[in-house]
Amino acid sequence: MKKLSLVAKIGIGMVLGVIVGLLAISIGQNEFVLNWIKPFGTIFVSLLKLIAIPLILITLIDGISNLKDMTKLSRIGGKTIAMYLTTTILAISIALLLVNIVNPGKYVSAEVRDELQTEFASDVELREEAARGVKESRPLQLLEDIIPSNIFQSMSNNGSMLQVIFFAILFGVSMVMTPEKETGVVKGFFSNMNAIVLRMVGLIMRYSPIGVFGLLAGLLVEVSADASLFVALGVYALTVLFGLAFMVFGFYPVVISMFTKIKYWDFMRAIFPAQMLAFSTSSSAATLPVTMECVEKKIGVSEEVASFVLPMGATINMDGTSIHQAISAVFIAVAFGHDLSLTDQLMIVLTATLSSIGAAAVPGAGIIMLVIVLGAIGVDPAGLALIIAVDRPLDMCRTVVNITGDSTVATLVAGSEGEKFKGGHGNFDSPNDKKARVSLKGIYKSLKGS
Repeated sequence: MKKLSLVAKIGIGMVLGVIVGLLAISIGQNEFVLNWIKPFGTIFVSLLKLIAIPLILITLIDGISNLKDMTKLSRIGGKTIAMYLTTTILAISIALLLVNIVNPGKYVSAEVRDELQTEFASDVELREEAARGVKESRPLQLLEDIIPSNIFQSMSNNGSMLQVIFFAILFGVSMVMTPEKETGVVKGFFSNMNAIVLRMVGLIMRYSPIGVFGLLAGLLVEVSADASLFVALGVYALTVLFGLAFMVFGFYPVVISMFTKIKYWDFMRAIFPAQMLAFSTSSSAATLPVTMECVEKKIGVSEEVASFVLPMGATINMDGTSIHQAISAVFIAVAFGHDLSLTDQLMIVLTATLSSIGAAAVPGAGIIMLVIVLGAIGVDPAGLALIIAVDRPLDMCRTVVNITGDSTVATLVAGSEGEKFKGGHGNFDSPNDKKARVSLKGIYKSLKGS
């Protein structure tokens, strides 16, 4: 079992969950599943909620505090942040447009929706209360609510995640503006805490196969294995994949063609080894060394730009994760019978943008960040049970989009600085530049070693 990858283990958990759920329904053992199997899924959701606030608080502070080089590269830093925020907001907007057109949540039958609403009746009440609050609120109430009056109180409630994000950004920026000799101990603390929190994420994701098994078995029993649920899940997964594919084969090619002289096919060939590693590991951080090698040696971006833009991208640029969060939030909300208002969808744009900035570049972090988005629109994070079974394959795909977006922005920034690219001459595979090669054999050894 130890030799199986996490993907395979989650797949096994998913299959076993379906089998046990269907078997329990056929022999009338629903109560057994709900009492003895579903709790393991509930524990998994609780673990995700447990780590959400520490993850985004510590990761954001650590990431921002590492941007000291912006004093030397203020021009490059400004362009980088502007481009990353622009692509993230556009990605979320595209995702919301797509999910509103397809609306995969509508494929959930009325019977299943009623059962879900009954199961999460408290969530429905909270949602209605939140809707009344929005209707009666002042025009700038959203901005008022982002500023916490008591950060410790905000950290005790996942629904106040925007306030935690605001505090983390304010704290991180203040660290950057404070002389380094006065922040060395604090910076070291958050750097070490970040390593510990990422280790916690890894431990939680090791438990994910059991959590998936419990969630799926319990969900099937609760909705009596209604076929509409599987149809809706399939349409949801295809919607996410289409949104991710559009970014890689539609949006990025247009941007590359408009602002550089590189042919997009050459660009894709150059970063393909990094894309393959990203797909295999589901981690932008693990892929970062290979991404930098491809961007510097095969595309021709200078080391100065690549070493600044790409590490920052692994921290704050998550186009693929943002697409997934937007589509997932709308899908879960509609499946639970919620009608999302324009305010809700704008909240998704804002929250998904900010949470993607704090998303750790490790496997499974995206699903944890989704807890933040769901909480912002008043949907119970337990709704993750609807999508957790197919999340791991989607995580692999969205990581490819994340590192492709990082590479695109690095290329655009370098181009805006007047740098010349190898891609303009199509010489990515120059036989005289052995260092420019990132061989498949090397990638295989990296994967095997990890």
